[in-house]
Amino acid sequence: MSPPPPVIIIFPNPVSYTEGLEIQEKTVAKILAGEASDQILLLEHEPVYTIGRLRDQSSLGSAIALPYPVFETNRGGQATYHGPGQLVGYPLLDLNLRGRDLHLHLRLIEDALIAACGDLGVAAGRREGLTGVWVENRKLASIGVGVRKWISMHGFAINITRESLPPFLAITPCGLDGVSMTCLAAETDQEITMQKAIAAVSERLVEKLSVAG
Repeated sequence: MSPPPPVIIIFPNPVSYTEGLEIQEKTVAKILAGEASDQILLLEHEPVYTIGRLRDQSSLGSAIALPYPVFETNRGGQATYHGPGQLVGYPLLDLNLRGRDLHLHLRLIEDALIAACGDLGVAAGRREGLTGVWVENRKLASIGVGVRKWISMHGFAINITRESLPPFLAITPCGLDGVSMTCLAAETDQEITMQKAIAAVSERLVEKLSVAG
């Protein structure tokens, strides 16, 4: 039996990273207590660099020189950037109903984003051995997930407009030397609105994440 489809919640205004994390933590606690259903939060963050709690944080470069604040978070992975023009998604799902398989959860998020990119005219895919969504050797979306008592947290960030790209130049994105970041607008050579991207991504996330493990 498949679990109920997750509810899509769209935030109309930019959200600080700290506020986004607080919303996730409160929602996860409610799901654990049986007081809330599975949800997928979709939003844009105020400009921020984030990194996992790692001993090696060299992917940030010179943190003092970065144009935006740095937030050390409880996800896995190296440095990345969040800000305007980028769609961030936080699937907060009960993985007890989905096979308790974090690897499968990650792959399904990738599947959803790849399908949504196709709907928007971009032929995206995976790169062997690397997490995320790519167009050839250009990275379009980053994914980093975690769980708390098998309720999923964190999620993905997919670059929609050209505005999302310049801040990546100040860091080594995801700790991968030589990686070029891209966005949907650059790959289609036309403007794609955030509203259009949200519609495509929402539909594919609900489709892919409404399955039992």
